[in-house]
Amino acid sequence: MKIYKVGLPFIGMSSLMLLMSPLANAAEMSNMDHGSMDMSGMDMSDMDHSSMDMSGNMSDMDHSGMDMSGDMSDMDHSGMDMSGDMSDMDHSGMDMSGDMSGMDHSSMDMSGMDHSSMNMDMSGMQGGEPPPNARSPDYSNGVDYGQYGKPVMMGSLPLWGVSVETLGYQFENDQIDFEFDTWYGTDSNRVTLRSEGSAQTNDDKEIDSLSSLAYWKPLGIFWNGEAGVAYNTENDKSAIMAGIVGTAPYFVETDARAYLYTDGQVQLDLGTAYEWR
Repeated sequence: MKIYKVGLPFIGMSSLMLLMSPLANAAEMSNMDHGSMDMSGMDMSDMDHSSMDMSGNMSDMDHSGMDMSGDMSDMDHSGMDMSGDMSDMDHSGMDMSGDMSGMDHSSMDMSGMDHSSMNMDMSGMQGGEPPPNARSPDYSNGVDYGQYGKPVMMGSLPLWGVSVETLGYQFENDQIDFEFDTWYGTDSNRVTLRSEGSAQTNDDKEIDSLSSLAYWKPLGIFWNGEAGVAYNTENDKSAIMAGIVGTAPYFVETDARAYLYTDGQVQLDLGTAYEWR
């Protein structure tokens, strides 16, 4: 008995063609042109891309004219695999001005994509120009400040002050000892006038003092610098002055100043004080 199997070659060829068709479609996607693809009228709010596999070679895909301005707020890309080669994909003309606020890209792998020339319009997203009824930057809402003017921070206002370190009378020498300084400016820049010495109260009425006019500026949290000119009435000479004033560790008030006189002499003054409670 002879049996002829005629249908098997046909069935085998059909199965082989069915198996080869996905491979052929995947190969054709590498050269696909999306330049004229218009997705502006499509409703993609419920589209699920979680199982979409884009791991193949998409280096030559052109998305330059692709319009994705439709509503994509509910699109899910959580499982989308884009780990393939997308180095040559062109997104220069891609329009993504639609609503994408609800799109989930948490699991998308785009490590190989080049977005250097991608033009994304985000004008409709959060940010941009404030609405016409927004509050003014200074929270005044258009109301002026009246006769007192606009308020400013205390640190930026120029102020003045007087500090008297020493003021006393010596009965034995009939003289008054004094040391004081005055200043005008802000917390960052000041002009200081300082004087220390003694004034005779007898017939001579002689005053021996060292006075300086200097520019004051903070050098740090605890130290301030001074630089200016000085005049000494005791030797009747003027000098250039530079010094540092501040608080040393353990709250020791420190004053250190150097004077260079016109005749070349140098004078160094160092003073420290500690307040014992």
